[in-house]
Amino acid sequence: MPDPSLNRLLERLSSGERLPYDDPDFLLLDKYASEAQRVTSEINTGYHGQEELRALMGRLTGKEIPGRFMLFPPIYADFGKNISIGEGVFINSGCCFQDQGGIRIGDGCQIGHQVVFATIDHDLDPERRHDVLASEIVLERNVWVGSHATILRGVTVGHDSIIAAGAVVTRDVPPRTVVAGVPARVVREI
Repeated sequence: MPDPSLNRLLERLSSGERLPYDDPDFLLLDKYASEAQRVTSEINTGYHGQEELRALMGRLTGKEIPGRFMLFPPIYADFGKNISIGEGVFINSGCCFQDQGGIRIGDGCQIGHQVVFATIDHDLDPERRHDVLASEIVLERNVWVGSHATILRGVTVGHDSIIAAGAVVTRDVPPRTVVAGVPARVVREI
């Protein structure tokens, strides 16, 4: 049975609404962070076959994981319940999913070593620094993300695009392009 408080929190985070530090829903972030730490700790400890890893990722996300999914642990998630994974996705080792704002990974995406998905941010105003500002990250189908890339909140990466290793993606990536650099810029079309 779905948790109504989780559904409410996911709606608030998905809307881009500021979540103040003193808001009662803020405590839910801590609850689900603890759960994500438990599941990722299980994923990251010992050897697990791919079928078992799919089941563990299903526990982490609260969603069914497609059969052609492949993961090389370790993996880290701050929240876990706002990640969606398409068919035929590969996630390499050491990736970090700060998923409060939502991470949608389309069919056929390949995620390199130690990629960071950062869907939350904090206010520049020191008085509101602990508030959470969240926005979804979307990888459309068949995106390849190179090792050590960072994708920031609110970014959509168009289908068939490539994010070069080490890039910091701060804005949307057009379909069928290669982006590189800090901040990432289009360097060629595919």
